[in-house]
Amino acid sequence: MPIYSYRGVDGAGKKTRGQLDAESPRSARSKLRRDGVFVTDFQETGAETLQAAEGAPRFNINVSLPSLRRIGALDLAMMTRQAATLVGAGIPLVGALGALTEQTEHPRLKSVLGQVRDRVNEGASLGDAMAATGAFSGLYVSMVRAGEAGGALEIVLERLADYLESQVRLKNKVSSIMIYPSVMLAFAGFVVGVLVTVVLPQITTLLNTLDQPLPFYTRWIINGSEFAREWWWAILLCLLLSLVAIRSAISTRRGRAFWDQLKLSLPVVGRATRLIAIARFTRTLATLLSGGLPITRALETAKDVANNVVLGRAIDKARVSITEGASLARPLRESGEFPPMVTHMIDVGEQSGRLDPMLSKIADTYDEQVETLVTRLTALLEPILILIMVGIVVVIILATLVPLLNVTTSLGG
Repeated sequence: MPIYSYRGVDGAGKKTRGQLDAESPRSARSKLRRDGVFVTDFQETGAETLQAAEGAPRFNINVSLPSLRRIGALDLAMMTRQAATLVGAGIPLVGALGALTEQTEHPRLKSVLGQVRDRVNEGASLGDAMAATGAFSGLYVSMVRAGEAGGALEIVLERLADYLESQVRLKNKVSSIMIYPSVMLAFAGFVVGVLVTVVLPQITTLLNTLDQPLPFYTRWIINGSEFAREWWWAILLCLLLSLVAIRSAISTRRGRAFWDQLKLSLPVVGRATRLIAIARFTRTLATLLSGGLPITRALETAKDVANNVVLGRAIDKARVSITEGASLARPLRESGEFPPMVTHMIDVGEQSGRLDPMLSKIADTYDEQVETLVTRLTALLEPILILIMVGIVVVIILATLVPLLNVTTSLGG
């Protein structure tokens, strides 16, 4: 939907300016008239007119990259926090949405908020308006609907902002910790690539001129170097096809279940995967329950946030058990996928009637464990990567120097 910039005078005679989105310039002017704005300047944002000779054709090239315009969690969290502040200040919902639309800099989010404002202005609820855009998650929409139904929209928006900010912090911590190992791995690959493609060919030429029998490991390295130089495109193609095949297999139901089970069963990575999934699940469930959602609907939404089929099956069984009158802790414990500490704390929360605070404590504890575990893994990866890189370099050097030393020794003898 196009975005238009305008300048004008409001009903109080004050100058005003801003942006809004509409299907056409006529529709945009109509919206401004309904808001009591007399327009003095109006134009489409980003529109460019190509000055050409008379009779020359005009070209309008519009390149859209949706992936670059995706609404990030941090942008959504900031918008949610601002919305909670505006609603808490007693500003009408349409006015609050209009203010958010004007002050938001993210183009995609600005357009979405404009659509939400228009639908709310036409009589739709905020949750339904957000769901119609397709830009908000099921968790977000469910929380907003629950807040509207319970008359606690401000509190719900604050909790949503807290949840989104906690997810951003966890993601940033893990990403920052993994930067150094990634750089080390890339540098090791670069060093090996230079040795194989630049250094080894020159040494190979020298070894071939010696007309001496080469050790088997030297012949293997030379043959491997020649194969990599001649068939590098085939190696890259095979890697690409392998990635495509793996992604296609994971997209199926059985493939996704096998992949998720494999991740959970790995020695160290499996523990980190389980901790992250449980932290997301408990944090989301606590947020939804505190927002007033029924536990069965909250479990269904939180299951998707966990993003693991194996844990999702256990959560589904728990949801079915709850509809039959059972507790939440018992089916989770019987599944064997949740640690005893988690099920015990959930059991205590159910018995005391404080399930959502107990779930928040579980999420806080597991977030800290994830950060600690990833930090330890990173500290362990650093020397391992260094040893691997040094080992590869040493093997290549020995494989090329040993024949030269043998020749030198034979000549000296």
